[in-house]
Amino acid sequence: MPPSAQPPVTPGDTGAPAGPSLAAGASISASVDGVAARLRAAGCVFAEDEARILLDSARDPAELAAMVAARAGGDPLEHVVGWAEFCGLRIAVDRGVFVPRRRTELLVREAAALGRTLAAGGEPVVVVDLCCGSGAVGAALAAALGRTVLHAADVDPAAVACAARNLGPAGGQVHQGDLFDALPARLRGTVGLLAANVPYVPTAAVGLLPSEARDHEAPVALDGGPDGLDVMRRVAARAARWLAPGGSLLVEAGERQARTAARVLAAGGLTTRTATDDDLGATVLIGTRPRG
Repeated sequence: MPPSAQPPVTPGDTGAPAGPSLAAGASISASVDGVAARLRAAGCVFAEDEARILLDSARDPAELAAMVAARAGGDPLEHVVGWAEFCGLRIAVDRGVFVPRRRTELLVREAAALGRTLAAGGEPVVVVDLCCGSGAVGAALAAALGRTVLHAADVDPAAVACAARNLGPAGGQVHQGDLFDALPARLRGTVGLLAANVPYVPTAAVGLLPSEARDHEAPVALDGGPDGLDVMRRVAARAARWLAPGGSLLVEAGERQARTAARVLAAGGLTTRTATDDDLGATVLIGTRPRG
C-alpha cells in the first residue's frame, strides 16, 4: 500500500513538506481521475490512492507533471514525494535510500514492548538502530518510548544523511560505518534495544525483487549474501558485547529463514524466540542477553 495522504507528522516535521492541493471540490476529483488513469496504465495497483498523494504533495502543475512522470516511469512513490508512512509517522526518504516496509512494524512493536519493560526502572532506554536506512525504526521507537538514548548507524552515506533528518528531532545521533564499528565505544554493554534491520535477501534472489527495490534502493540494503543471513551472522556474533544484561537484539527474516536465523542468534549467546504476524507477512527474531 502507498503511504497515507494525511499521516501524522513527527515533532519537527521530519517528512518532506507537502504543498497545497492544486484544486478543490469537483476539480480535485477530475484531477484524481486523470492522474489515476495515467498511473493505472503504468501498472500501479493503488492508482487512486497514489494519485491523491501526488496531488496533495505537488506545489504546482509542473511539479505534479514531473512527479506523475517519475512514478509512471517506475520510481517508488516514496522517493517521488520524499516521504513514507511508517508506524503512523511521516518519515523522510531520499532517493536511493531504502524505503521502510510495513512488515517491519512488527519489529517495532516487539521492540517497543521490551523497551517499556526496561523503562520501568526509570532510566531512559539505550536504543540502537543498526543498518538504519532512513532511521524509520529508530524514529518509531523514540516516539513509542519517549525518553531514549538513541543512536543509529549505516554504511551508506545517503542513508546516514536521511536518518539524521528523521532522528534529529528525537535527539538521535547517526553514525556512518560498518555495523558496530560505527558506534561510540561507550555504548558497549549498555544497549537495551538493538534493532538491526539487516538485509536478508539471498544474492541470487535480488534480481527477482520488484523493480522499485532492485533499481532504486542501494544494493547494500538488500543483498544478504548466499543464504541471505551473512550480515545477520556478523551482527549476532558481536551483539552480546554491546547489549546490556537483559537487552535484546531484534532482526527481521524471511519465514523460511526463521529456524536458521534463530540458530544464528543462539550461537551468539542470546536466548532466542520468534514473533510472526501473518497479516503483515512478517517474521522477527528476538535474541536477549541473559542477565548475570
